[in-house]
Amino acid sequence: GSRLVHTRVMEERETENGELVEVSRNFVADCWPSHDVYYFGEEVDIYEDGKIVDHEGAWLAGKHGATPGILMPEDGFMLGSRYFQERAPDVAMDRAEHVRAGFSMQVPAGKFDNCVEVEETTPLEPDDVSTKVYCRGVGLVRDDDLELTAIYGNSH
Repeated sequence: GSRLVHTRVMEERETENGELVEVSRNFVADCWPSHDVYYFGEEVDIYEDGKIVDHEGAWLAGKHGATPGILMPEDGFMLGSRYFQERAPDVAMDRAEHVRAGFSMQVPAGKFDNCVEVEETTPLEPDDVSTKVYCRGVGLVRDDDLELTAIYGNSH
């Protein structure tokens, strides 16, 4: 049987030269009792000249064989851990591996401690490897060659 899961929506906007090229709405939930953050799918709008032209990469757990993935494991961060973040056959199959932990990171937004490095791959594009760095209390501070430049609002 199916169960209803209440998720939060995490929206990402990507621009190139000031033009909006993609908006994705990611469905995530903090699952008890583990506190792992699970990923239940995403809606994707791809733009050209201000108009939506595609929804490539969109998926939803429970549809077309897709199942939830783990976006972030709880505090039990273990080096070498591997898991699927997205599990939508032929659409989105991102895998993560923990490759480094316990280091500090300097980016334009400041210096952050207790950082972890995660390498992401996908069997759909075997040559495509992405490296992300997350730091405690902040979240994502580096995504390949993109770095966090500022933190706005209340950081508590």
